[in-house]
Amino acid sequence: MAEKIINAFTVDFEDWFHGIELDPTTWDTCEDRLAVGTLRLLDLLAEANVQATFFILGAAAQQAPDLVREIASKGHEIGTHGYGHEFVYRLERECFRRDLERSLEVLSGLVTEPIRGYRAPYFSITPGCEWALEELAKCGLTYDSSVFPVQNYRYGDPTAPRWLHQRASGVVELPPSTWRFAGRNIPIAGGAYFRIFPYTLTRFGLLQANTAGHPAVFYIHPWELDPAHPRAIVPRRVATTHYWNLRATEPRLRRLLADMSFATAAAVIEQHGPGHS
Repeated sequence: MAEKIINAFTVDFEDWFHGIELDPTTWDTCEDRLAVGTLRLLDLLAEANVQATFFILGAAAQQAPDLVREIASKGHEIGTHGYGHEFVYRLERECFRRDLERSLEVLSGLVTEPIRGYRAPYFSITPGCEWALEELAKCGLTYDSSVFPVQNYRYGDPTAPRWLHQRASGVVELPPSTWRFAGRNIPIAGGAYFRIFPYTLTRFGLLQANTAGHPAVFYIHPWELDPAHPRAIVPRRVATTHYWNLRATEPRLRRLLADMSFATAAAVIEQHGPGHS
């Protein structure tokens, strides 16, 4: 009998202002809303009996250390999202390593389980940044979920493999899910796409991965479950994706958690990764 495919439920743990490209020097003036969406998300995951992977931004962990401890205490996997939410392709290699090491230092003081996974801010490991995967391996990380096989104005590599695979660095890559249609990779992995596209399309696209024998990889941010978070003055393209249809996130997530089987990224790699027979 075929083994049931489980899918990765992942969370980019950051506050509403971290990923909206506001000047980091203004972060201290922004309203702290991190607990609002996180607690709602933890309740949804508990209702569905799902354990997820939280890629924790180091700056957010320092902002809310007790919240990180609570996430870990509920059995969720803790990964790193770097420290300062910077585009990897804008960093020099040494700056990237310092950012990564700083995030791991913060997390090591909050959780006891080893950190195995990384997700770059803005999925910003793009062609030419393969050195970042080598740095992950040097820091003891075993998997990455940063290379999004799509074309986006901020990130992506549409030529990258769509399924779980091992890189030359030895790091396992767990790409966010796409649906192949008309010769293109359509991003259906979560985030703004989860709010912009009809729920039926997201579900169909994720299930297509399972039909092809692969796990789907879904992601969400805590602030997406907090429609009342502040409205920043940012470029229209940024505002549209950030604020679009936020009220749909919670009911859609409840449906998705009921419709599909999810677990941590580590559990998915254990089931489907290199060496699995």
